[in-house]
Amino acid sequence: MSELHRLGIAGLRAAYAAGETAPAAVVAHYLARIDAHDGAIRSYVEVDRDGAVAAAVESGKRIVEGRAGSLEGVPVAVKSNIAVKGLEWNAGMAVRRGITAAEDAEAVARLRAAGAIILGTLNMHEAALGATTDNPWFGQTINPHREGHTPGGSSGGSGAAVSAGLCVASLGTDTLGSVRIPAAYNGVYGIKPTPGAISDKGLVPLSEWLDSIGPIARSIDDLESLMAVLGGPADAGITPKRLVLLDNFDDLGCEAAVLAAYEHAGALVDDLPRRSLKLADSAADVRFAGFVVAARELITHLGAARTEAADRLSDELRFMLDYADSRSDADVTRAQQILARTRMTVRDAIGDDGILLMPTAPQAAFRHNSRPPVTQSAFTAFANIAGLPAISIPAGLNADGMPVAVQLVGPPHGEAALFALARKLDAGLAGFVPSPLI
Repeated sequence: MSELHRLGIAGLRAAYAAGETAPAAVVAHYLARIDAHDGAIRSYVEVDRDGAVAAAVESGKRIVEGRAGSLEGVPVAVKSNIAVKGLEWNAGMAVRRGITAAEDAEAVARLRAAGAIILGTLNMHEAALGATTDNPWFGQTINPHREGHTPGGSSGGSGAAVSAGLCVASLGTDTLGSVRIPAAYNGVYGIKPTPGAISDKGLVPLSEWLDSIGPIARSIDDLESLMAVLGGPADAGITPKRLVLLDNFDDLGCEAAVLAAYEHAGALVDDLPRRSLKLADSAADVRFAGFVVAARELITHLGAARTEAADRLSDELRFMLDYADSRSDADVTRAQQILARTRMTVRDAIGDDGILLMPTAPQAAFRHNSRPPVTQSAFTAFANIAGLPAISIPAGLNADGMPVAVQLVGPPHGEAALFALARKLDAGLAGFVPSPLI
């Protein structure tokens, strides 16, 4: 089969069951695609060829013996801040070069236990503090939809590899939007689960209270299959009864295609009563507060390396850390207060039966080497700050042929409700457009 990379999880399982292919052939196909295409995309940091080939042999045996797991023979790749045993665990930082993971992160171990095959680790924005994946140490990852364009970040390699058909699915991490922004820019699907739904054991943190590990895939079905393994069953008892909408975001400069997709999505769920969400603080203030708190936490995690190995931190990262560190106690207190107000307001508006609909990002992917828009996380940050699950859904292309997306934010442990409503939107939007490499 020459189009194995077009098969999702269910398609692969059916092909294996019918004897049409085997995990060894699928892994060989993906390794060949990585060789052919990743020189231009630069989504991978390290490819575990020997490990993937060996895992495929074992996977094939389990299939023959009738012991196939729910993700049997599914090739997956992992963001480089998540531990994969035997591979470098660098979190996109030169200061962590040479650190090899002694054990799998719990999320990776769960994937393997379900039969998934780990192809390797993926590029990311340095230390996860940024959203372009223009990494000075591991290369500039390119969006498969357009040469020279960003895949977003910080999980840029995770989004690009899935979009380019260089893995079936991937793991990313989301601090203020770092799974959903790459999902949106690369035209695929991504979910940030409820904090704690997926174990963060084995994650190099940016901000322990904002971070969540989350999967990226090319369909809602695949995303839900991954979540069933990574986080166990979601609460199926939550039924959305209200649609929550931001009262105003005119100052965020949303592209016309983004606004059109958002309005179309809203029309698809016009049977739900509306509730307006009015925030006490501007989106700019919320975004800045999130940056200050996350960056100052990263300073703590880096410890002495920040000064003793400063030459192995980029100028950009040092500037951001120095800027956050220079904020006065009053500035930090104000940032914490803004985040606390935002968390309370968003959670109160959603309650236990509401769903918040927003664009995923105000814009589509832009060219590398341009000044990144400061509004990239304007919408995505709310879910992290509020500690709620959120899913990004492709919603078509803008006038330049680049993907745009919408997102849903649900109540705590409301992943099942998110998936149900996301399916309805996905059917109506029909917004998934494969990249030219698929």
